[in-house]
Amino acid sequence: MATPNSTFFQVEHLHKRYGDAEVVKDLSFHIAPGECLGVIGPNGAGKTTTIRMCLGHTLPDGGTITAMGLQMPHEAMAIKAQLGVVTQFDTLDPDFTCAENLLVYGRYFGMKDAAIKARIPQLLEFAALTHKANAKPGELSGGMRRRLSLARALVNDPKLLLLDEPTTGLDPQARHLMWERLQVLLQQGKSILLTTHFMDEAERLCNRLLVLDHGKKIAEGTPRDLIAAHLEPDVVEVFGVGAQALVDSPLRNLAARVEVSGETVFFYTQDSAPLLQALAAHPQLRTLHRPANLEDLFLKLTGRQIREDA
Repeated sequence: MATPNSTFFQVEHLHKRYGDAEVVKDLSFHIAPGECLGVIGPNGAGKTTTIRMCLGHTLPDGGTITAMGLQMPHEAMAIKAQLGVVTQFDTLDPDFTCAENLLVYGRYFGMKDAAIKARIPQLLEFAALTHKANAKPGELSGGMRRRLSLARALVNDPKLLLLDEPTTGLDPQARHLMWERLQVLLQQGKSILLTTHFMDEAERLCNRLLVLDHGKKIAEGTPRDLIAAHLEPDVVEVFGVGAQALVDSPLRNLAARVEVSGETVFFYTQDSAPLLQALAAHPQLRTLHRPANLEDLFLKLTGRQIREDA
């Protein structure tokens, strides 16, 4: 893990208000070289607004953003020259081929055509799109378009990547390929600021996590440390006809905490053996015994209530 002294991206006491709603409240965090910081939280938590302020697209009402010794938004152009961005939604030009999308995007950074064209083969290879160099985005699958967006974000060889839910809408195979590509970038020493709704993605990629809710930081740490600090180690899920009746049964006393979501009862426990033994008397029910994970953490800290997009 990089030390705080090697921090090169710093956000301090960030605030943003829209009308009467304060969507980002006194938010501070840092990213070190070669580190992936994940930002997780429910819809409306302030994740995308934070990304937009980091990019200089939205002006903060208070606080500072420092990147590689430069101040945002005053030195936004110099900062952006060292950033790569993949947004939630594709912004590829549908009229250009894959190679042309990379060429045109590189020109935005003032790169010479010869320099961009020299990078295009390796970028397409990195995205596993060499065979699609002359195809247009409309001819690509969703996973291919996301990989092309990532390759385009790398055209200027950035030091820091800002990825806003980069795998949303992808099938499992495409997500795993995207994860593999992001791991390669981290091994190369690039830093990543990642927002995601996928807890398995956060656990695989992120050195540290920032948990936001209602615009505030409510937890920060490594995935394993956060799980250990906030959760019991064992989870037993019980579902099927009659499962919810267990909530008010003596079995409740065999768990430190019990939650219900839909038809499933979640027993959180320090020692699952007595509970599993007792559940053997209910063969009509189905059970799943597993270790606590980031999804459990997310739901404990932010609640199980579904929220609409902000």
